Amino acid sequence: MRLQGIFLSGAAVLLFSGILAACTVVVDESPGYRPPPPPRPGPQFCTREYAPVCGRQGPRMKTFPNSCEADRAGYRIAYGGQCQGGGGGWNPQPPPRPEPPQRPPQACTMEYRPVCATRRGQVRTFSNACSARAEDWRIVDTEGPC
Repeated sequence: MRLQGIFLSGAAVLLFSGILAACTVVVDESPGYRPPPPPRPGPQFCTREYAPVCGRQGPRMKTFPNSCEADRAGYRIAYGGQCQGGGGGWNPQPPPRPEPPQRPPQACTMEYRPVCATRRGQVRTFSNACSARAEDWRIVDTEGPC
């Protein structure tokens, strides 16, 4: 029984020594050795969101589906939207400005109180003043149709 215990403890020591030897790391510090560069910071995975951006890397311009993809490729964002202009040189032309927002729709009552309104030289009768203003017409006469 005692012999069996010694055998088990010897096997445990041998197993532990094998595991320790497998974990040993050899570091080469010779004069020409350079450690590998650290991983590039930033996201490793990007979403599939489509919000195009124009990226710049030196003289090169390239359109990317989103800013994450541009960053991952090593490009700096020049502006939002697709790259404008041809040639591969740097010719940043920002995308056209968006249309000014439309006025929100206006709710008007259905009361019948006709008014005469004008817009760009046209004259038109509306059922009431609210309806005329909602369609961006200027009221000329509040006393009946035109």
